[in-house]
Amino acid sequence: MSSQTSSHKPRVAVVFGGRSSEHAISVLTAGAVLRAIDREKYDVLPIGITTDGRWALTADDPDRMAITDGRLPSVAELAESAEGGVVLPVDPTNREVVYSEPGSVPKALGEVDVVFPVLHGPYGEDGTLQGLLELSGVPYVGSGVLASAVGQDKDYMKRVFASFGLPVGPYEVIRPREWEHDPAAARKKIVDFAGEHGWPLFVKPARAGSSMGISKVDDLSGLDEAIEEARSHDPKILVESLLRGREIECGVLEFEDGPRASVPAEIPPVTAHDFYDFEAKYIDSATGIVPAPLTAEQTAEIQELAVAAFEAASCEGLVRADFFLQDNGEFVINEINTLPGFTPISMYPRMWQESGVSYPELIDRLLQAALQRSTGLR
Repeated sequence: MSSQTSSHKPRVAVVFGGRSSEHAISVLTAGAVLRAIDREKYDVLPIGITTDGRWALTADDPDRMAITDGRLPSVAELAESAEGGVVLPVDPTNREVVYSEPGSVPKALGEVDVVFPVLHGPYGEDGTLQGLLELSGVPYVGSGVLASAVGQDKDYMKRVFASFGLPVGPYEVIRPREWEHDPAAARKKIVDFAGEHGWPLFVKPARAGSSMGISKVDDLSGLDEAIEEARSHDPKILVESLLRGREIECGVLEFEDGPRASVPAEIPPVTAHDFYDFEAKYIDSATGIVPAPLTAEQTAEIQELAVAAFEAASCEGLVRADFFLQDNGEFVINEINTLPGFTPISMYPRMWQESGVSYPELIDRLLQAALQRSTGLR
């Protein structure tokens, strides 16, 4: 870590956008973070990654990182140049960020002390960016390579949780080769699963988020279309049975003495949508109930399960854990998000706000924890 004197403010590179289908959500998150980060305490360098993977120097303008008239923002619109690129050296002894454009002399942008990645989905939340930052020797907010990869792949996430004795609902996985080599057999596998657990089913990409590519399938007639929709986001898909009950979420944040859970939130049934899908979350501004109307015993149980999930996947920094409270009174963990949304309507900041940690304090805690954490094996 570069030496810090009393006059030196840590330099934070807020990295956002990315190549996944959650590009726009990441831009929204970055806008909220840039708006709230303490500029008296930190210097900030916004770096956007375009949908084709170019690292771009972007305007530090949170107002442009918002949904406008139902239109989602993108890094391409925020980039200072259509061709210029930002380079982070893969060298633990050098944290000098360089910006270059074709035909121009590269320009040094100074050293970066910590990266705040607000990328969602593949090529950002899945361990790939975390691996690059480990090679570069730059501290970063959030989980490391393994936990990020496990948290992105819902198949292996559920396997890890089950191995630690956490309650997981019924699911089936269709891997790329299964569908490509014998779609009839893959389809029969799903139909057999439905025969055992009943319709409707949820068909979803194994490695996407923000409810991208998820379909609720009521019978066999809608199955192929749902599979193709999920596969348009990820060739590996997950099929889950409908768990009847309430959707409950809980935030986990790493404190000096270890991870703690927030008050939980409830996602109420969304009347205009079949389920809590992308439009319900981001376009129609569906709101959760914080804190969730649970008994003290239920609250304590879900908080314990959320921290257990955080520990099971070897997470660091932050996690949002999503559960179903079934009609029989039992909790089932659905998934974790290692880099949950930080948009103004996101549940993770709202749960911590209700738990006594304001949004700016939340960001500060995450950055301070990252600055104090070494890269490499730990």
